[in-house]
Amino acid sequence: MPKPKLPNLDDAVAIDIHTHAEEPCGLHGDDGYDDFQAQMASYFKSPNKHPPTVEETAAYYRAKKIAAVIFPVDAERETGFRRYNNDEMLQVAAENSDVLIPFASIDPHKGKLGVREAKRLMSEFGVKGFKFHPTMQGFYPNDRMAYPLYEAISDGGAIALFHTGQTGVGSGMPGGMGMRLKYSNPMYMDDVAVDFPDLKVILAHPSFPWQEEALSVATHKPNVYIDLSGWSPKYFPPILVRYINSILQDKMLFGSDWPVITPDRWLSDFAKLDIRDEIRPKVLKQNARKLLGI
Repeated sequence: MPKPKLPNLDDAVAIDIHTHAEEPCGLHGDDGYDDFQAQMASYFKSPNKHPPTVEETAAYYRAKKIAAVIFPVDAERETGFRRYNNDEMLQVAAENSDVLIPFASIDPHKGKLGVREAKRLMSEFGVKGFKFHPTMQGFYPNDRMAYPLYEAISDGGAIALFHTGQTGVGSGMPGGMGMRLKYSNPMYMDDVAVDFPDLKVILAHPSFPWQEEALSVATHKPNVYIDLSGWSPKYFPPILVRYINSILQDKMLFGSDWPVITPDRWLSDFAKLDIRDEIRPKVLKQNARKLLGI
């Protein structure tokens, strides 16, 4: 199929670099995913009563005049939740390419099969990046097992976006739903940034409790960026705000973590932060646009 057109970002008021495709078309997640989603909605006090479809997500962002990077999370091996097939999500995203920017997700444990899938998705769909979730996928980001997949992504000029820190996934469930926080320490990303200096890397979320580790990696490695999703800005630690206002002003990216946090809530709280006026447009749109190459 021809690669979908990308949004006209001149008309967008912002770019949300971090939104989730949660509800497969015609395949409801009846394998424990409902309990997981209910816990997430409770933790984040989300107004969404059910996971929105990709079409519903596109309609929401279209009405807000915000472009959205959207992706599923392939964590079926570790969690038992069936993955939202990349091809299915990308087909729907292509039908809403006026507002959606497609990323995909491949568990690096898939090995050569995952590498082939990544190459095909970049070629056929023009996928701009790939989402990794070390906690949900159960791996250290610097595990050499994942390196062939990173190499394919780097060679394709795409972005690797990694969940970092603890943002509520599995919180309050027995044993944290079996998820181990240790995998998402952003310091492991330092090895990845060294070994793949041409790979564009995004550290997703304020990286509690490792915020300073994330800031140090992003400051030291020119290919590493930080997205600010998964937390309301009113809870940002002071050191993060300080770096947004100074050293890392060109590497900070607006992200909501839709649907658990809505852009309305995030943007409203961000407006109340003491951020310099000339930096706000960078965070909301300019930095992401440059990184995405759109």
